[in-house]
Amino acid sequence: MRVVSLVPSATELLTAIGTDPIGISHSCDYPPRVTSQPTLTSTAIDHEDRSSREIDEQMSSIDGAAYDLDANRLDDLDPDLVVTQSTCDVCAVDSSDVFEAVRDRNLDAEILALDPHSLDDVLTALLQIGEAVGKTMDAATLRFEIHERINAVESRVVGLDSPRTAVLDWTDPLYRSGHWVRDLVELAGGDGSFQPNGRSEQIQWDALVEYDPERLVVAPCGFSRERAVDAVSTLAERDEWTELTAVKEGHVYAVDGNALFNRPGPRLVDSLEVLASCIHPELSTVVDDELASRVENVAQQSGDKNAVQQP
Repeated sequence: MRVVSLVPSATELLTAIGTDPIGISHSCDYPPRVTSQPTLTSTAIDHEDRSSREIDEQMSSIDGAAYDLDANRLDDLDPDLVVTQSTCDVCAVDSSDVFEAVRDRNLDAEILALDPHSLDDVLTALLQIGEAVGKTMDAATLRFEIHERINAVESRVVGLDSPRTAVLDWTDPLYRSGHWVRDLVELAGGDGSFQPNGRSEQIQWDALVEYDPERLVVAPCGFSRERAVDAVSTLAERDEWTELTAVKEGHVYAVDGNALFNRPGPRLVDSLEVLASCIHPELSTVVDDELASRVENVAQQSGDKNAVQQP
């Protein structure tokens, strides 16, 4: 089957069950082998060497769609299935543009628009993709394996305290992570009440200070771990920073949000394991070296903003 994926999480779901897309979005970068495929989307947003504030201002200034779809290339590829999403207009091409392109080009292609908002939704999306590409059993097997890893994390945190945990997916302005992140926090043994039940939402510093997290995880959407570390440094410039218990006690984590937390794909179970090691550092030994490389405990105590600890 000829499949085009227009969202990174769908690409990860597809490849995880043995179906590599013939065309991808410009953001699809995992697994690395897919980057050799033709890209069908682009954006006017310049992310390179831009601060969180500058990127946010660019997004706010755009009149119309932030992402473009190359309908000519889609026509040339002539897919049987196009996988897109309806979850977040900020993260990928609008699904309505996909339907319009397929209709206008009179393509004989099915469109699967995924719309996950919880961890269970993500696992359901995996089964939907499996059915759409004729890999039902592969998808069911992967879903079972993911559930086994989720159950293993749950069993490790049984009986442990539930520290107040805050996960941010943007830092200037502040956004607390929504959708599936509350599920992840609670499964990892933390207090997930700070995270919204719905979409990620902008907050004021007062809200973060009032909640006073004991664990603070910073996973900016689309950012690597290194850029997340930079984002934490910017947060540390605020006067309120030193008031946070997580800062005082050295539990501030900069995470590769591009690989973990942000994408509703199979690596959310990796995110869960990393999060459990952040919330309960005594569990850090269960995280393998590759995952450990995607998180850094940045212990930015007042007066020592260069101190860095390992998770």
